[in-house]
Amino acid sequence: MFQVGPHRIDSQVILAPMAGVTDRPFRQLCRQLGAGLVVSEMVTSDASLWNSRKSRLRLDHTGEAEPISVQIAGGDPDMMADAARLNADNGAQIIDINMGCPAKKVCRKAAGSALLRDEPLVASILEAVVKAVDLPVTLKIRTGWDRDHRNAVHIARMAEELGIQALAVHGRTRADRYNGDAEYDTLADVVRAVSIPVFANGDIDSPRKAREVLDKTGAQAVMIGRAAQGRPWIFREIDHYLRYGKLFLEPSLTEIGDILSSHLRDLYGFYGTVMGPRIARKHLGWYLQTVPDSDGFRQAFNRMDNAQEQLDSVQKYFEQLIEREDKAA
Repeated sequence: MFQVGPHRIDSQVILAPMAGVTDRPFRQLCRQLGAGLVVSEMVTSDASLWNSRKSRLRLDHTGEAEPISVQIAGGDPDMMADAARLNADNGAQIIDINMGCPAKKVCRKAAGSALLRDEPLVASILEAVVKAVDLPVTLKIRTGWDRDHRNAVHIARMAEELGIQALAVHGRTRADRYNGDAEYDTLADVVRAVSIPVFANGDIDSPRKAREVLDKTGAQAVMIGRAAQGRPWIFREIDHYLRYGKLFLEPSLTEIGDILSSHLRDLYGFYGTVMGPRIARKHLGWYLQTVPDSDGFRQAFNRMDNAQEQLDSVQKYFEQLIEREDKAA
């Protein structure tokens, strides 16, 4: 489909990096369900923080399908270069630079999309990271700092000149955060301005929307973020539609229950029996967003601290849902 350095990516659907979401269990699940490339949670460039439990988990790529793409964030070129080298030594095969995160705690540290205000610093960081590793380096940006300062096209050209090998663009400015509609016209301008692969990100939540965005922007792929939370099968749905022009069947309640149970088991295995059940709560909430009258079960699940109790409750709940569906048929 397209190349990122030596890596051929055979699907036009990519999982966006999301802090607190795209951990190893979720990345592996999305790859199994059709994502051509998945990007890790953001790893700080401050290596002094890497001994924390959170960072150690983010740096664990055991058993992941290749290519392994790791996103780093920071505002100091030397620290970002060091972070790139350390991640390369830890198994990363693609280094992704975060200049797209709008979170206040990231932007206060002159990282993420805050960097878009300082183009010379952007250039210094890109140059330092590209020189630091013998791996393809990619970049994620927004369309600009605010609507009066859209500089995505200029940043994209500069990035290509400095050796960036693929570019993801979220179609909003930093000031917009996640409000308003994504600017696909700006994304199209970026695509026309460079020859490296461009990934369109923002508001893509269905197979038909993915097709529309690719047609409108000319991007090589779509990058899915929030729409994958609780719906990891969206990747196979979009991939199938882009390949064949036909909609993939919606998953049955039985399959959703199986996917959720498998995901929970992976979370318990990865985080352990104390943290695993806690982290499982938010994922279950996302899975149940489209299940009517599920508030009572979600509240009961959130009071459970035992992994096996959570698993048993999910199995019983989905058995009840399936029984109800059969009776209504």
